[in-house]
Amino acid sequence: MANENDQRDIVESFGMMQKAASLDAHAVTEDDLKAINKLAPVALSAEEVFTFKAVLCDNEVDRAFDRFTLKALQDMQKLFLGKTVIKDHHRSTDNQVARIYKTELVQSEKLTKSGEFYTQLVAHCYMVRTASNADLIAEIKGGIKKEGSVGFAPSSSICSICGTDNTKTYCRHWPGKSYDKEGGPTVCTFTLAGVKDAYEFSLVAVPAQRAAGVSKSYTGETVYEKAEPETPPESDDQAEAEKAKELQLRARLGLTTARNKTY
Repeated sequence: MANENDQRDIVESFGMMQKAASLDAHAVTEDDLKAINKLAPVALSAEEVFTFKAVLCDNEVDRAFDRFTLKALQDMQKLFLGKTVIKDHHRSTDNQVARIYKTELVQSEKLTKSGEFYTQLVAHCYMVRTASNADLIAEIKGGIKKEGSVGFAPSSSICSICGTDNTKTYCRHWPGKSYDKEGGPTVCTFTLAGVKDAYEFSLVAVPAQRAAGVSKSYTGETVYEKAEPETPPESDDQAEAEKAKELQLRARLGLTTARNKTY
């Protein structure tokens, strides 16, 4: 049976996946300050705040073989406004370090493989300058802290092989694996066509990837912890055994089935 720390990690990861993000410091403008003061209870001056921006995600197929549609990015543009920034996806009041005060979609003329204009979701974040966060600000400005990941819940995750929405039911196709379809072998990808909730943006040392703990089912019902994200279970029987093992652990912990999966 998993120890207490393993159980806590499992509990906190259900409904959670992360997508990589990058961030850079930038100067405070008058428009920035107006947007920031809509969120701050007390009006702040430019000297009191430090701002940076982060590319949260885009609509190209990523290393986890997921792809956001423009609709999904538009959903997140609205949902991430005002959301908190934390460190290492550790959700506590004391771990909040910044807040997102503006989001935008930045589009180029380059086309993605799916034929959409390449688009990035960019978040602008602010911190109140204090003695306690001076080192963090210096590390962001110096390029030491420059990676991050975002947490959110997709409203749909469509398998490219069978068309199953994995937020509603489980399919046996694995992202990155090649399957025979009409027209030849096809690499499985998942299209995130919409987002229903946004949780947080986190500063991390290494942006979370599926290799750290693969959760195949977007309903949160099946978890495989594999070293490589592209490696599927050896057999259907193994997949079912892993599923049964995970569900038994959830039952011992008194958990209900998670319906959201966070990125």
